[in-house]
Amino acid sequence: MTKKYDSKFEQQIDKQFPQLKYHPENTIQYTIPSRYEPDFMYCTDTKTYLIESKGRFRTSTEAAKYKHVREVLPANHEIVFVFMKANTPMPNAKKRKDGTKQTQEEWAAKNGFLFFYTHNLKELINTP
Repeated sequence: MTKKYDSKFEQQIDKQFPQLKYHPENTIQYTIPSRYEPDFMYCTDTKTYLIESKGRFRTSTEAAKYKHVREVLPANHEIVFVFMKANTPMPNAKKRKDGTKQTQEEWAAKNGFLFFYTHNLKELINTP
């Protein structure tokens, strides 16, 4: 079986030091410590909503961040998005056959996030 090297330098090291195991099967998962600060917070007797106001996602990495944050939240916390306008495409979204791109709303729904706009945020917030 022919080895596929990531670089010629790796190939050189592998040939020079055959006692080294190239790309061993055991991988190491790691996390990068980071902090999350929501834009707004709304608390009820049973739940805390962390509210993110989004004109648009700047990168797909930024969008993915919220999925990672959700994994470490207490069970009674939920991230909710308030989008500035409807049908804003996701960054780097590929065009579909019909010419449209995945929108922020579609991304949020697909990933299990609630989302609102300023005109319907009152559905979440109990205001008179």
